[in-house]
Amino acid sequence: MSPDKAGVFKKDNLDFYLKELAKEYKKLAGKTIPAEIILIGGAANVENYGFRDMTTDVDAVITAASAMKDAINRVGDRFDLPNGWLNADFQKTDSYSDKLFQHSVFYRTFNQVLNVRFVTGEYLVAMKLKAFRQYKNDLSDIIGILAEHESRGDCISAERIDIAVTELYGSWNDFPDGSRDFITKTLAAGNYKKIYDLVKKNERDAKQLLVDFQADYPGVLKSENTDDVLRSLRARQKRDDQKR
Repeated sequence: MSPDKAGVFKKDNLDFYLKELAKEYKKLAGKTIPAEIILIGGAANVENYGFRDMTTDVDAVITAASAMKDAINRVGDRFDLPNGWLNADFQKTDSYSDKLFQHSVFYRTFNQVLNVRFVTGEYLVAMKLKAFRQYKNDLSDIIGILAEHESRGDCISAERIDIAVTELYGSWNDFPDGSRDFITKTLAAGNYKKIYDLVKKNERDAKQLLVDFQADYPGVLKSENTDDVLRSLRARQKRDDQKR
């Protein structure tokens, strides 16, 4: 029996599922073919930070034999996890960089065959700025990471973020509109805990606007038009509020 609610990944049960994955992979591929996973996004936050206590899927860069796919599916079936509970879809997004391995840190090895690493600090901030989805957890994750590093006495500066952006993506070119301005203003403002609560609320509100839109206009919302739809919905909401 798996710990906690299936499909909600916390630090304790994420380690449990990774351990089970290592066991299954070892059965299928053998002990002489190691695998490597680099956790990014919500899973990296769950493993390394305290402000996010859970995530609903595990995004990763996966380097392994083909048996890994079957191992993931078998663990998912055994513990009633969502399809694709651990996936490498992230590698198809603009946030992916082939430099991630060298800027990730070692976490632990499971069952002597599965090496797990995660992205942290300014490199995770850079990835979140590259994605910059205002209806997900990207903005609040950035602020949460800044806040935790500040509390650890390891403040992430604008210079460190610039270096991470350059090392992962070459430059700020092709970053989403507003992403660089957002991080500049956030670093200047400080008071991350107060900003975090406000940004988190804005993300929840944005997500609800999109959920309602999808219900009213099924099939219209696509990944390529989500930002435009959200801007339009927020503008309409602002007009409606002004009329009241």
